[in-house]
Amino acid sequence: MKVLIIGAGIAGTTLAIALHKAGIKAEIFEAYSQSADGVGAWLTVAVNGLRALQTIDVDVSKLGGFQTPRMMLHLASGKRLATLSMGEAGGLTTISIRRADLYASLRDEALRRGIPITYGKRLVAAGSDSRGLTTAEFSDGTRIQADLIVGADGLKSALRTIIDPAAPKARYVGLLNTGGFASGIKVPGDTGVMQMFFGNKSFFCYMPAPDGRVWWFANPALAKEADAKAPADWKQRLLELFAGEVFPAVDVIRASDTVLPPWPTYDIPHVPQWHRDNMILIGDAAHATSPSSGQGASMAFEDAVTLALCLRDAPSIEDAFTSYEAQRRERVEKTVAWGKRSGDGKTPQGFGRIIRDLALRLFLPMLERQGKSNPMAWLFDYKIEWRD
Repeated sequence: MKVLIIGAGIAGTTLAIALHKAGIKAEIFEAYSQSADGVGAWLTVAVNGLRALQTIDVDVSKLGGFQTPRMMLHLASGKRLATLSMGEAGGLTTISIRRADLYASLRDEALRRGIPITYGKRLVAAGSDSRGLTTAEFSDGTRIQADLIVGADGLKSALRTIIDPAAPKARYVGLLNTGGFASGIKVPGDTGVMQMFFGNKSFFCYMPAPDGRVWWFANPALAKEADAKAPADWKQRLLELFAGEVFPAVDVIRASDTVLPPWPTYDIPHVPQWHRDNMILIGDAAHATSPSSGQGASMAFEDAVTLALCLRDAPSIEDAFTSYEAQRRERVEKTVAWGKRSGDGKTPQGFGRIIRDLALRLFLPMLERQGKSNPMAWLFDYKIEWRD
């Protein structure tokens, strides 16, 4: 069996590594140049995602980043609401990592296993013939045949539209994302513990890193996606947004040499058709979740390992696709819905903010008291069994 993977991001490289372990040949084709790898700031990889990587013999201790065991949630007043686990199980702890470092680690692991990656190949068409072979056509006129094609090409997936021209597009969730790294500043809080604040005008999070810098992100609300532009004075805009807050957002932003331009955040709650003929979607191409879930990378890792196992063990490609969707759809759509609810609670205004704060005062301390019975266990405790 030969598999063409469209997209050299987190989902695509992990799938190639998983297929290699399953004894299946794979080749990756990426629309952008290698210099575009890991555009963005940083993200978390939860314990369920790390466990999936371990399943395919990726040494997670070499990915980079640092352990992020807990998050502390606060109201705008500075009142602590709760301290919650970010996920610790089986000797694993959720990590925070620069996006570029995660991309580079997975790409290097794929190359180490002899998996070819070709850049500058933009998919424009694909289809299967009567012999069961599937052809991918790229914008430069190249045509390549394989037994199947996997779309790991993200939010704006070309293969999603090829599989189903009526497939839904990504949904803007009403929040911007921005962030950076501050130097030469001391802030309250332990290393590796996220300090999250439901601010008066925007959600803000900072975290002291082991090297003394402060990693941070902010989620300003923006009603219209079309207005998500990066003004030249973006840093100043953020300073004004957080002016007067009791938490140290202004100090952290001011101490950052570079503040990433804002980008709109999206999710895809339901893609009716994940596969057709010998073509299938994984990761954000099938079920993007907003960054508020903290599970985008981990869902992609789980997808990749599950699909590789299905292709290894099922009697046919169609059976593999059916089994994969049966195992994944309910879980990922539940995760997308949870991420949307989390994001919606970040920046309500007026009376809505009063109601939100009252709910947070009641709900979050209850979660803290529950300890091991935390409802988020359904996310963190998920395991994939790989039997040789």
